[in-house]
Amino acid sequence: MTEIKAIALDVDGVLTDGGIWWGPGGEEWKRFCFADIMGVSLARKAGLVIALISGEDSPLVDRFATKMGITDIEKNCKDKAAALRRFADRAGLALSEICFMGDDINDVAAMQLAGFAAAPADAQPAARRCAGFVSVKNGGNGAVRELVEAVLAAQARATPAKIA
Repeated sequence: MTEIKAIALDVDGVLTDGGIWWGPGGEEWKRFCFADIMGVSLARKAGLVIALISGEDSPLVDRFATKMGITDIEKNCKDKAAALRRFADRAGLALSEICFMGDDINDVAAMQLAGFAAAPADAQPAARRCAGFVSVKNGGNGAVRELVEAVLAAQARATPAKIA
């Protein structure tokens, strides 16, 4: 984790609990956790680049990205490994400098390609097997915050207590 300069995140099942609510008018709702929001904020303050790579084409991903100041987003992504390569090129980073956190089989190729792979505690077994870091917390319930704190601690960068 010491060489990580960027964290790319799947959204559903990582930043959310993987659930979806549909309102009576057809609107889609997702729940994001404030612990993960703070984790993304801490990562950005410490100089880590954050990217979102989502298989869904939800405007809620854009809304989250805007709130967090994340400009590198790929939605409706069917090949997350290719998306991770494109992100690395855009960011001028080697794949070895990127951590990818995913939770399901559609994330495994990107997890295997990244320099470091992570998964939430409740990720599917295939994702957990290829992760070098499995959080204690479930997706959408602090898993991203836990990953960020582990990366920052491994790099002896600013810890949450020093940033606050």
